[in-house]
Amino acid sequence: MKLFLGILLFLGTFSFMEFMAWFTHKYVMHGFLWVLHKDHHQKDHDSWFERNDTFFLFYAVVSMSFLMIADNTWFWYGWPLGFGILAYGIAYFMVHDIFIHQRFKLFRNANNWYARGVRRAHKIHHKHLGKEHGENFGMLLVPFKYFKK
Repeated sequence: MKLFLGILLFLGTFSFMEFMAWFTHKYVMHGFLWVLHKDHHQKDHDSWFERNDTFFLFYAVVSMSFLMIADNTWFWYGWPLGFGILAYGIAYFMVHDIFIHQRFKLFRNANNWYARGVRRAHKIHHKHLGKEHGENFGMLLVPFKYFKK
């Protein structure tokens, strides 16, 4: 039963992180912390790193906190919660930073229906260079209207 609950918590956390990514992007990144996210939309530097990269630190700290609490207390729920956040972060990094923005030259030839849909949705998002219209579609659960065969 504990294993089943752990798996359920892991999957639920992973899924909830898609909502958190959308919410954080729309209301925080395109809100009061636009100063950190701006360089993701308006390249004003030549560096490989962006100020926008600091956002991953927040979720990394949350994830690691759950894992450390689980390791040092009775709160075993921290394991599936922490690993769910970590797994989403890895998936997000793979899709957004590696696949879409090609920060590492991998997956360049992916051209299936999911790849085209994700690229199309993200391109629509990036057509707005300013703080307004910060709507994000999520990275993994992109609206199906962008999936054309």
